[in-house]
Amino acid sequence: MIAQVIVDIAAKQTDRIFEYHVPDELQDVEVGSRVFVPFGPRKLQGFVVGLSETSQFQGKLKDLLLVVDEMPPLTPELVQLSADLADHVFSYRISILKTMLPRVMRANYRKILTPLTEKAKQLPLFQGDPVDLNKMTDVKQIALARKLLRHDEAKIEYLVENRAKKKTENEYQLCQSKAEYEKILASVRPNAVNQRHLLQDIIQHYDAYPKRQVELEKEAGVNTATLTAAVKKKWLKKQAVEVYRDPLAGFDEDQPDKKVTLNDEQTAALSKITTAIEEKQDQTFLLEGITGSGKTEVYLHAISKTLAEGRNALMLVPEISLTPQMVRQVKARFGGEVAVLHSGLSEGELYDEWRRIRRGEARVVVGARSAVFAPLDNIGLIVIDEEHESSYKQEDNPRYHARDVAIWRSHYNHCPLVLGSATPSLGSRARAQKGVYELLRLTKRANQKKLPEVKIIDLKHVQFAGGQFDLSVELVDAIKDRLAKKEQVILMLNRRGFANFMLCRECGYVMKCPNCDLSLTMHKDTGMMQCHYCGYTEPIPQRCPQCQSEHIRFLGTGTQKVQEELEELLPGVRILRMDVDTTRRKGSYKKILDAFGNHEADILLGTQMIAKGLDFPNVTLVGVISADTSLWVPDYNSSERTFELLTQVSGRAGRAEKTGEVLIQTYNPDHYAIKLAQSQDYERFYGYEMRVRHAGNYPPYFYTVLISVASKNEQHAAQEAFRIKRRLTRNLHPETIILGPTPSAISRLKNQYYYQILVKYKKEMNLNSLLHQIQYSAQEIKKYGLNVYIDNEPERII
Repeated sequence: MIAQVIVDIAAKQTDRIFEYHVPDELQDVEVGSRVFVPFGPRKLQGFVVGLSETSQFQGKLKDLLLVVDEMPPLTPELVQLSADLADHVFSYRISILKTMLPRVMRANYRKILTPLTEKAKQLPLFQGDPVDLNKMTDVKQIALARKLLRHDEAKIEYLVENRAKKKTENEYQLCQSKAEYEKILASVRPNAVNQRHLLQDIIQHYDAYPKRQVELEKEAGVNTATLTAAVKKKWLKKQAVEVYRDPLAGFDEDQPDKKVTLNDEQTAALSKITTAIEEKQDQTFLLEGITGSGKTEVYLHAISKTLAEGRNALMLVPEISLTPQMVRQVKARFGGEVAVLHSGLSEGELYDEWRRIRRGEARVVVGARSAVFAPLDNIGLIVIDEEHESSYKQEDNPRYHARDVAIWRSHYNHCPLVLGSATPSLGSRARAQKGVYELLRLTKRANQKKLPEVKIIDLKHVQFAGGQFDLSVELVDAIKDRLAKKEQVILMLNRRGFANFMLCRECGYVMKCPNCDLSLTMHKDTGMMQCHYCGYTEPIPQRCPQCQSEHIRFLGTGTQKVQEELEELLPGVRILRMDVDTTRRKGSYKKILDAFGNHEADILLGTQMIAKGLDFPNVTLVGVISADTSLWVPDYNSSERTFELLTQVSGRAGRAEKTGEVLIQTYNPDHYAIKLAQSQDYERFYGYEMRVRHAGNYPPYFYTVLISVASKNEQHAAQEAFRIKRRLTRNLHPETIILGPTPSAISRLKNQYYYQILVKYKKEMNLNSLLHQIQYSAQEIKKYGLNVYIDNEPERII
């Protein structure tokens, strides 16, 4: 048998299938198996993407070395998906296959220096652990290693290691009859307390064995030494058993599922979806429902129907911060059949959840973007909540969009896909209008309550509270009023840190990142100036680094500064801050949201991660500190992003019995995105923004491809970008619009200068093959320090 393998090297020369002979002892290999193979002098990890009985290769094929997993980690569906996706997103196939797996299942490669001669074997270098060349830092040792290699006194061996480890616990089985244990207990001396406790537990709970060590320590009060002695005396037999790490353990204390009766609109929407589930139709539905209209209940009822039909369900949410609340609802409804996949899990938890799904032990998967690759078989329903979110697009290689992958999997599994949002992306809404998607509308809140009243505060004509020009008197008074009523407040400012930049008032110096064309942001809690793009930090200066003047100021604002200002204006107020800085630790999202839900804080202050999906009955006021942060970003969809964010965050107020209010602070009260967000009028915004897009020849009227060229040398980047532009111009139709090359809005990032070309087209048959040629050519120029990135349908063009 011949195995067709994709090897773990992301390069033009290796982006193809290599054939290997399958030896007799590895005949259990399947499509999707992870294998180790010889490749030149190295051993590499690879993935089996096909099996055949014959080969066109004339020479002798090398043998597979090892099949890594008992069960192939990739399903045939995912193997086929990797081939189709590689063609669409201009990525090497191995990059996509690795993206489909948990991080811990990606191979770890080691270069080991091995002595060949007796003289070399006696050297001190080889007297300890294996010599890993990747970890060698001593200059003298490096020189010695080179000398030994040059004189053939040593060689390099390439090892590939599987980092995925199962978690095991000790389990103890009984070896004797109950009567025998009673005899043993009678013979044990009275002062052997622990042994007597163990024997008493065995006799009293004989049928409950085998038991885990954790149980015995807790229930029988014994320690490891007692158990070890019991094994030696042949009272018990010890064995290691596999256990799953459970990321849902913290949800066990939650309230049981509440039975909800759907209203007429929800019932009508669910009816259309369940018909598609029953008839196995690969139909895409756009569920457009105002905030609080009960979209989640429609999802949950549809998932129940899917499970009743004997099929499985996949549900995506955009942010990790949404996962705790969504998981709480889904687990309450479906219990142990739920698995979660998102980057907030530890590597071990992610590996175990992934294996539960692969083994068919979980039937409902909830997760963020990468969960779209969950190895779930027999999918009967796919749901994407908040489908408009840009976080569904992967910004680095491979640059896939979860929506596109979900549509592919919907077709493959003959199942419906439900895209849900209060503010659908213009592309999805346009497809629904054309009949490509079926539009389902929810126009009223599920609890019959009105949408919150939204008021715009014009910052050009207000009095500010405090001295920072962030909080208007009107907003602070509204917060005081809610606190007096023991109600809660959500405040959003989509900018973290304390101040945006440092300015010297003497010489005008602005402290910039040495790696990026950006100013450093002040983080007062850590005492550091930080670049939010490359992570560079340095201490907050007391003097100007250029002229040594003490007259320096820290300008702009962020969530840290607003928190400090609120604590000064409202003494004793309890504030929880939720941004990237406060949610780095595992479980921090759930901890913050649970604390706020338990009314351990009065105000939840955060960036855009608090704008979506959260449901707190006691929140009656939402304040937007500045609606302008996303409005003037140099991107064609900045108005759409602003409207979505304001509409979503407004929906967090007044979701239960109490009436809600929203205050939006802005310097641009007449901008259409802000005015229409005030009335939450999506239909008018959609009509206006579509006219703007049509006038500018932007999506959804045109398809787009962004080609970026990066180099440490700006001139080289520009030259290569112009070469690519000429190639495009020669080969594409005159109707296709080619913009650029031009420097990116942030021209230097991580010591790389970026130049961009934007291709806008309606129909261009030659483009796909041409872009693949450009991708392959990029491999040749990489050795000169030039990198070319191709992004099909980019979310951001800056």
